[in-house]
Amino acid sequence: MTLTPVPDLIAAARPGGLGAFNVITLEHAEAIAAAAESMNHAVVLQLSQNTVGYHDNLAPIALACLRIAADSSAHIAVHLDHATSFELIRAAVDLGIRSVMYDGSTLDYAANIAATAEVTRWCHARDVFVEAELGEVGGKDGAHAPGVRTDPDEAAEFVTITGVDALAVAVGSSHAMHTRTAELDNDLISRLATKLPVPLVLHGSSGVPDEGLRAAVQHGMTKINIATRLNVLATNAIRAILTGDPDICDPREYLTPARTAIRTEVERLLRLLAYQPAQPPLG
Repeated sequence: MTLTPVPDLIAAARPGGLGAFNVITLEHAEAIAAAAESMNHAVVLQLSQNTVGYHDNLAPIALACLRIAADSSAHIAVHLDHATSFELIRAAVDLGIRSVMYDGSTLDYAANIAATAEVTRWCHARDVFVEAELGEVGGKDGAHAPGVRTDPDEAAEFVTITGVDALAVAVGSSHAMHTRTAELDNDLISRLATKLPVPLVLHGSSGVPDEGLRAAVQHGMTKINIATRLNVLATNAIRAILTGDPDICDPREYLTPARTAIRTEVERLLRLLAYQPAQPPLG
């Protein structure tokens, strides 16, 4: 099956949420695709700028994800996540990635608008979907600094000027949480969903409990990004195997249960996000 554009995945997921899962290793991508196939559900494979740095090269992991997506029986898109470099975005598009997130959230408002608009014009000329993030002015942690919230009027202006296709908003979640204790502002999600003409993206979803994710989707959140939760469960599986048998040295013996743990959690989350009536399958 060919790669599926992100707008088609969003349309197919509604009124549920679209699960977007970050890939660090090949095992992540294999597990996420397998879960999508078993659940007959669309997913996004995401590659962050940090993951590119870990591999010291975008091409190998990106091409692997593109091939896994293209060969899958599920509808899968590949997305570049949290790119702060225009050069990295160009490289991703050259490799065949048709969805990118430009993260200018650490810039002040005017600079974020200018940079995001430039990226969007370049990407749209090449039929590439663009997600952006509206962050705190001068905030160390961008849109996800404690207590920061996205202003609906400012967000509407940002979307109009930049022309982005989706917007990551700050509604109470934080990146890299190991506990699922984040409390989202559902009233703000509703106001943003009403005000903005583009899909809303929830970053830091790993720290949100199940009922919070259900409520976020119900109130208008569309794309749900999950990374840390998968890493925690994969690491727990590896730790259990190595603790149980210190003599194990074949990576396949501990990466296989790690991959299974990722697949099981992605399947569970896809069921959670699709709690509302299923949409007709893509053609």
